[in-house]
Amino acid sequence: MPLTSTDLVALLDLEPAGADRFVGRSPDMGWARVYGGQVVAQALVAAARTVPERSPHSLHAYFLLGGDPAEPILFAVERVRDGHSFSTRRVTASQRGEPIFVLSASFQIAEDGPEHQAPAPAAPPPEQVVDPQAALASLPESARKRLQALFDRVRPIEFRPMNLRRYAPLRPGETRAAEQTVWIRIGGPLPDDPMIHTAALAYLSDMTLLDTALVAHGHAIFDGRHQVASLDHALWLHRPCRADEWLLYAQDSPSAGGARALTRGMLFSRDGLLVASVAQEGLVRPIRTAPID
Repeated sequence: MPLTSTDLVALLDLEPAGADRFVGRSPDMGWARVYGGQVVAQALVAAARTVPERSPHSLHAYFLLGGDPAEPILFAVERVRDGHSFSTRRVTASQRGEPIFVLSASFQIAEDGPEHQAPAPAAPPPEQVVDPQAALASLPESARKRLQALFDRVRPIEFRPMNLRRYAPLRPGETRAAEQTVWIRIGGPLPDDPMIHTAALAYLSDMTLLDTALVAHGHAIFDGRHQVASLDHALWLHRPCRADEWLLYAQDSPSAGGARALTRGMLFSRDGLLVASVAQEGLVRPIRTAPID
C-alpha cells in the first residue's frame, strides 16, 4: 500500500534507544534499498532531538551502504559542539553493527542579516501542469510503464514534471539539456511542527535529482539500463516552508563522467521564495554484475 503523509510523520517519529541513540524503521514500499531521502530525514530528526531551540540550516551526508528496508536503523548522535549561535552534530546510521550512512548537520539560533536570493525560473502554476498520471497514455509504452512504476513507489511524494517528453527515448538527432524542473510536495497534510516540514523537505529533496543526469541521454532511473545510487547529499535550508505545499524544484547536472554524476537543485515556494538548495553526486553506470565498492 502506498505511503501516506500520516505514515511519513510516523516514520519520522524515531524511537529512543539510550543516550543520543534513536531507532528508525522503513516502510514496505517494494524498494530493494532504503530510500536515501528517508535516511537523510531520519538522521536529521535524530540530530535535532539533541539541539533544543535551534533550527537546522545545513547538512552534508554520505551514503556508505545500501540500507535493508527489513532491518531497523540505529542513529547514533555525536554532540560535536554547542557554541553561542551554532551547534554541530554528527550522526552515524547503522544496521547489523555496520555503518550505512553518516551525516553532519549544523543548527543556528534565529538571527537577522542582509537578504537576497536567485530568482525562481518561469513556470506555470502546478494546477496548469498536466498531471502525469493522467498523461501516461500519451507516452510510448516503455516510458509509460517506467513512469507508472515510479508513481506507484514514491508516495507520499507527488510531483508534476514540466515536460513529460523527457521520459521518452531520444529520437534520432535529438538532444536535451541535462536539466529538468518539477513541482513537488508531500501529498497530504502534515502537522504544523516546523521540524516535521524541514525533515519532510529533506525527504523529498532526494527525489528526481539524480534522474536529471540521465535527461541528456534519453534515459531515466527506472528504465533499468543504469545502476544509480546516491553517493552523497548536501542540503542548505534558507527559509521556512511547508513541505505539504507545492515547491518548484529546478534541477541541473553540470557534469557526468567516470560513472559519477553531479546534480544540483533549488527549491522555491510557489510565491518565488528560495527555500533550499541541494547538491548530490551519484553513481551512474551501465548495468553490470560487479558490486558497488
